[in-house]
Amino acid sequence: MESYLYQGLVGLTYSMYLWLLAAGLTIAFGVLGVLNFSHGALFMLGAYLAFTIYGVFGINFWLAVLISALGVALVGAVMERFFFRHIYRLELPFQLLLTYGLVLVIDDVVKIIWGGAFLVPPIPPLLDGAVPLFGRPFPVYNLFILAVGVLVGVLIWLLFDKTWWGKMVRAAAWSREMGATLGMNVPRVFTLVFMFAAALAALGGALSIPMRPVSPGLGIAMIVQAFIVTVIGGLGNLQGAFLGAIIVGMLTTYSTMLFPLFELFLPYVLMAAVLILRPQGLLGGR
Repeated sequence: MESYLYQGLVGLTYSMYLWLLAAGLTIAFGVLGVLNFSHGALFMLGAYLAFTIYGVFGINFWLAVLISALGVALVGAVMERFFFRHIYRLELPFQLLLTYGLVLVIDDVVKIIWGGAFLVPPIPPLLDGAVPLFGRPFPVYNLFILAVGVLVGVLIWLLFDKTWWGKMVRAAAWSREMGATLGMNVPRVFTLVFMFAAALAALGGALSIPMRPVSPGLGIAMIVQAFIVTVIGGLGNLQGAFLGAIIVGMLTTYSTMLFPLFELFLPYVLMAAVLILRPQGLLGGR
């Protein structure tokens, strides 16, 4: 029993990485109406920036995470202004073509700057070590990720439900024309939302570097997982994204433990079942 509980904590840690990535993807789709396949590339870019700042230049880890999130947010602003703004009203295939093209561009830029090797920086000293849980040592850094995932979820809820800016964003997402009529600068609001979504992706990537190697192609691997999460939870639904991340993270971890041959197979089966039985997702609206 203790072994299963321990693996549950490992699964929750992986779920929080998926949640940080899926949250930004969900916000971009729910507010802007664009399915951003390049969101995983922003996750990868955040990981590489944090690795360079912390692992190469030796700057404080917390500062490295902050700088990487802000830097990728600026990249997101450029992407929104010069690319995404022109495809908001286009059909989904055009959005996927453009965003997948951006994935290839960012991936090649990463290879040119950082090369193709696997990079792993050390764990920050403050979060190094382990604590005994369920009869086995559990990394302190994993507990930190669990706390960050929950904290980010609470902060996103407060931001979009309890602040004036969040109400403006929801109003602009509901009707862009009405928002403009009421005096909102809708393009600026959308740019800020996209920057926020990009920063969330970068935060997930930056926090992942002490636990998993950074390499080209990381973005594609992560965005596939994020799409599974958002489809299961419901596209555009933050609560659904959180629930989907927990389900996928736990399913992946326990399938690795119990059915290693089906580790990559089961999340896709679950997604297919959700699409057949409830196409809008577990918590999505029609």
